[in-house]
Amino acid sequence: MDVEGVEKKDLIPSSTMKSSKRVDTWLLHHRADRRQLGIVGLYITTLFAMYFWPPARNPIVFVLACALSFLNAVVIHNHLHKGIFKSKTLNRLFRCVLSFGALYPASANIASHNLVHHHFDDDGQPDWASPSHVSFRWHLLNLIHFPNVVGPYTFRGVRRWSLTTRQADFRSQYLMEQVFAFGLTGILFIFDFWTTLFFIVMPQLWGARGILRINLIQHDGCDLESEWNHSRNFVGRWFNWIMCNNGYHTIHHNRAGLHCSVLAEKHKEECVGRIDPRLDEPSMLLYLLRTFVFRFSRPKPIRPKGEVAQKFAHGIELAPREERRLDAELEALAE
Repeated sequence: MDVEGVEKKDLIPSSTMKSSKRVDTWLLHHRADRRQLGIVGLYITTLFAMYFWPPARNPIVFVLACALSFLNAVVIHNHLHKGIFKSKTLNRLFRCVLSFGALYPASANIASHNLVHHHFDDDGQPDWASPSHVSFRWHLLNLIHFPNVVGPYTFRGVRRWSLTTRQADFRSQYLMEQVFAFGLTGILFIFDFWTTLFFIVMPQLWGARGILRINLIQHDGCDLESEWNHSRNFVGRWFNWIMCNNGYHTIHHNRAGLHCSVLAEKHKEECVGRIDPRLDEPSMLLYLLRTFVFRFSRPKPIRPKGEVAQKFAHGIELAPREERRLDAELEALAE
């Protein structure tokens, strides 16, 4: 998985450069990233408001902090695929802020998500966040328990990778994020233990655990060997505005180098009509209620048959998975 010896010109795939609409500002690669910065800024402000201002320690603000914590983890995902800032230094400092918000080093996503999850299992290596890691008969227990299984499994894998990779800058960055996230949280514990536990750590963990569950939600019951039917999409307009287009997961896996701001457009251009329509869900809330609350057993996998399978087998030409993934991996490491 190491990528040393690759020239700078090879870091950005040509298909990504042609498809991504870059609207630069003086500081950001994409103007749309101001929304992501706003999410993180509001989240950190909310955490410290609860810590320093007792009137803010109420259920409404706490629930808001938990919701923003999850969105902070979404920004981690996006930022580790395509850095928000033009400055490499700012990108790496921003990773520290994101790491504090999630109470785990953001750079763990490079190994666990960019290098492992995006390969599914078809490179001969297990996906650390595969839905197959849980197998309760009551499907709601799979959703609840999923982070308890894949979390430790993932971080053991990240630790092994960090010790063997030749990317020395990754190890130093990973350590800096750990020191910042756990160090700042530890300082807050020293000054006010219970406030930190309930109003800092609990929101931090809510987002970190929630983003792990997304792997189950977006891939369980899908055909991971298919070029088009490997992921579930949530296509609600307002949902994706809040989630920075992370509901469009098929196109993200197929072309991970695309900026999140163009995923809705590219999903319509390249995925609609080529994926099984059952994998386009209009609402995540309705899907969660239908799948985990109003039924007991795990739904059967979605497998197109006969003419349907043939219809969805045809579509645009895609570069081999290995090539597409390498492009995305190199770009992430270049940030």
